[in-house]
Amino acid sequence: MSHKQTPRDFLKLIIGRPVVVKLNSGADYRGRFYSYSLNYCPEGVLISLDGYMNVVLEQTEEYVDGQLKNKYGDTFIRGNNVFYISTEKRW
Repeated sequence: MSHKQTPRDFLKLIIGRPVVVKLNSGADYRGRFYSYSLNYCPEGVLISLDGYMNVVLEQTEEYVDGQLKNKYGDTFIRGNNVFYISTEKRW
Protein backbone atom coordinates (compact mmCIF):
# COMPACT_ATOMS: atom_id res chain seq x y z
CA MET A 1 0.00 0.00 0.00
CA SER A 2 1.47 3.36 -1.01
CA HIS A 3 1.63 6.33 1.34
CA LYS A 4 -0.49 9.24 0.13
CA GLN A 5 1.30 12.56 0.25
CA THR A 6 -0.68 15.58 1.40
CA PRO A 7 -0.03 19.10 0.05
CA ARG A 8 1.51 19.95 3.43
CA ASP A 9 3.94 17.00 3.08
CA PHE A 10 4.93 18.18 -0.40
CA LEU A 11 5.52 21.75 0.76
CA LYS A 12 7.68 20.57 3.67
CA LEU A 13 9.85 18.67 1.17
CA ILE A 14 10.43 21.62 -1.15
CA ILE A 15 11.39 24.25 1.43
CA GLY A 16 14.74 25.70 0.37
CA ARG A 17 14.51 24.19 -3.13
CA PRO A 18 14.02 25.98 -6.46
CA VAL A 19 10.33 26.21 -7.39
CA VAL A 20 7.93 27.72 -9.90
CA VAL A 21 4.90 29.49 -8.48
CA LYS A 22 2.25 29.93 -11.17
CA LEU A 23 -0.18 32.76 -10.45
CA ASN A 24 -3.83 33.01 -11.41
CA SER A 25 -2.81 35.88 -13.73
CA GLY A 26 -0.61 33.50 -15.75
CA ALA A 27 2.72 34.91 -14.55
CA ASP A 28 5.40 32.54 -13.24
CA TYR A 29 7.64 33.36 -10.31
CA ARG A 30 10.77 31.24 -10.01
CA GLY A 31 12.94 31.21 -6.93
CA ARG A 32 13.78 29.32 -3.77
CA PHE A 33 10.78 28.42 -1.65
CA TYR A 34 10.95 29.61 1.95
CA SER A 35 7.45 29.97 3.21
CA TYR A 36 4.12 28.31 3.40
CA SER A 37 1.83 28.18 6.36
CA LEU A 38 4.16 25.74 8.11
CA ASN A 39 5.84 25.94 11.47
CA TYR A 40 9.31 25.37 10.02
CA CYS A 41 12.49 27.41 10.00
CA PRO A 42 15.24 26.22 7.60
CA GLU A 43 18.71 27.66 8.09
CA GLY A 44 17.60 30.51 10.34
CA VAL A 45 15.03 31.94 7.90
CA LEU A 46 11.86 33.11 9.65
CA ILE A 47 8.77 31.45 8.21
CA SER A 48 5.25 32.81 7.84
CA LEU A 49 2.90 31.18 10.31
CA ASP A 50 -0.48 31.74 8.71
CA GLY A 51 -3.09 29.52 7.12
CA TYR A 52 -3.42 31.32 3.79
CA MET A 53 -0.79 29.53 1.65
CA ASN A 54 1.33 32.68 1.51
CA VAL A 55 4.68 32.09 -0.19
CA VAL A 56 8.06 33.77 0.25
CA LEU A 57 10.70 33.26 -2.43
CA GLU A 58 14.28 34.46 -2.56
CA GLN A 59 16.35 35.13 -5.71
CA THR A 60 13.07 35.49 -7.60
CA GLU A 61 12.57 35.89 -11.34
CA GLU A 62 9.23 36.94 -12.85
CA TYR A 63 8.22 35.42 -16.20
CA VAL A 64 5.26 36.54 -18.29
CA ASP A 65 4.42 34.55 -21.43
CA GLY A 66 7.71 32.69 -20.98
CA GLN A 67 9.79 35.89 -21.09
CA LEU A 68 11.88 37.11 -18.15
CA LYS A 69 10.38 40.44 -17.04
CA ASN A 70 11.96 41.24 -13.66
CA LYS A 71 14.38 39.97 -11.05
CA TYR A 72 13.72 40.49 -7.35
CA GLY A 73 15.43 39.59 -4.11
CA ASP A 74 12.89 38.34 -1.58
CA THR A 75 9.30 38.15 -2.82
CA PHE A 76 6.07 37.73 -0.88
CA ILE A 77 3.13 36.22 -2.80
CA ARG A 78 -0.33 36.17 -1.27
CA GLY A 79 -1.75 32.68 -1.25
CA ASN A 80 -5.02 33.64 -2.95
CA ASN A 81 -3.00 34.53 -6.09
CA VAL A 82 -1.33 31.10 -6.35
CA PHE A 83 -2.59 28.70 -9.03
CA TYR A 84 0.03 26.02 -8.33
CA ILE A 85 3.53 25.42 -6.97
CA SER A 86 5.93 22.97 -8.58
CA THR A 87 9.59 22.13 -8.24
CA GLU A 88 11.93 23.76 -10.75
CA LYS A 89 13.94 21.14 -12.63
CA ARG A 90 16.31 23.47 -14.50
CA TRP A 91 18.27 24.95 -11.57
